[in-house]
Amino acid sequence: MSKSHLELTNVQMAFDTKEGPFVALENVDLKIRKGEFVSLIGHSGCGKSTVLNIVAGLLQATRGGCVLDGHEVNTPGPERAVVFQNHSLMPWLTVYENVELAVQQVFRKTMSKSERRDWILHNLKLVNMDHALDKRPGEISGGMAQRVGIARALAMKPSVLLMDEPFGALDALTRAHLQDSLMEIQQDLNSTVIMITHDVDEAVLLSDRIVMMTNGPAATIGEELHIELPRPRNRVTLADHPEYVRYRQAVLSFLYEKQRFPGKGEKGKDKPAVEAEAPQQDDDTSVPESDDAESPVRRIA
Repeated sequence: MSKSHLELTNVQMAFDTKEGPFVALENVDLKIRKGEFVSLIGHSGCGKSTVLNIVAGLLQATRGGCVLDGHEVNTPGPERAVVFQNHSLMPWLTVYENVELAVQQVFRKTMSKSERRDWILHNLKLVNMDHALDKRPGEISGGMAQRVGIARALAMKPSVLLMDEPFGALDALTRAHLQDSLMEIQQDLNSTVIMITHDVDEAVLLSDRIVMMTNGPAATIGEELHIELPRPRNRVTLADHPEYVRYRQAVLSFLYEKQRFPGKGEKGKDKPAVEAEAPQQDDDTSVPESDDAESPVRRIA
């Protein structure tokens, strides 16, 4: 087994409230290999963003911790770049200047001015935004702005790319284009990616492994699903692929059956907050409940 690139060990996260400590996460253990694409999925309030913030160094775990390449994570750093759902670009800066801001912070002492310019242009070209260098965020579409946000993160040469629902605010077509671009970039750079998503199809399409979180409070990792679909992946080809369908159904089974949305009534009210609806299937095609049946899922809790 290859050595872990990033490791979360026995992580607990508790927040002080007027009613006493609120335990958001409990006993979270996760090992991630270099170049692995891992998606975190679960219902709202299951601690996905809390896990991401601990890895980013924005939160300090109450117990346990995060180690990246043998070094404990205590504070934010350029080796862990974050892409948020909203692009967070500076509206008064151009596309070029927004990426330049990050490059200046990280490489001001190690790259010459011409090297920094070449590096900025290289990363904007990776996301197909080198044609809009002088545009400001208000002059480009939401999808284009998110591409610039990804370029800015990549330009920091991070060891880990952290993505918090990066395509959640985009229309379906733009989202699909950016998903395809991300797959290409991740494969070319062999980047380690941790992505939060509510979209089951997105998780199966992009990931090497899907980590499914139990409902909070005291949320933890419930199951892990290794996605063994060949790369490069084509969404049209995979749509009816038996393994793709099986992986998708395994995630839906966890979300809809094993971890019903908190507060869901007996008559199925308050559907889970995931974008993929559970398909209607005959009994012989549903995920088997028997412990003896073959399953792609590794149960954690």
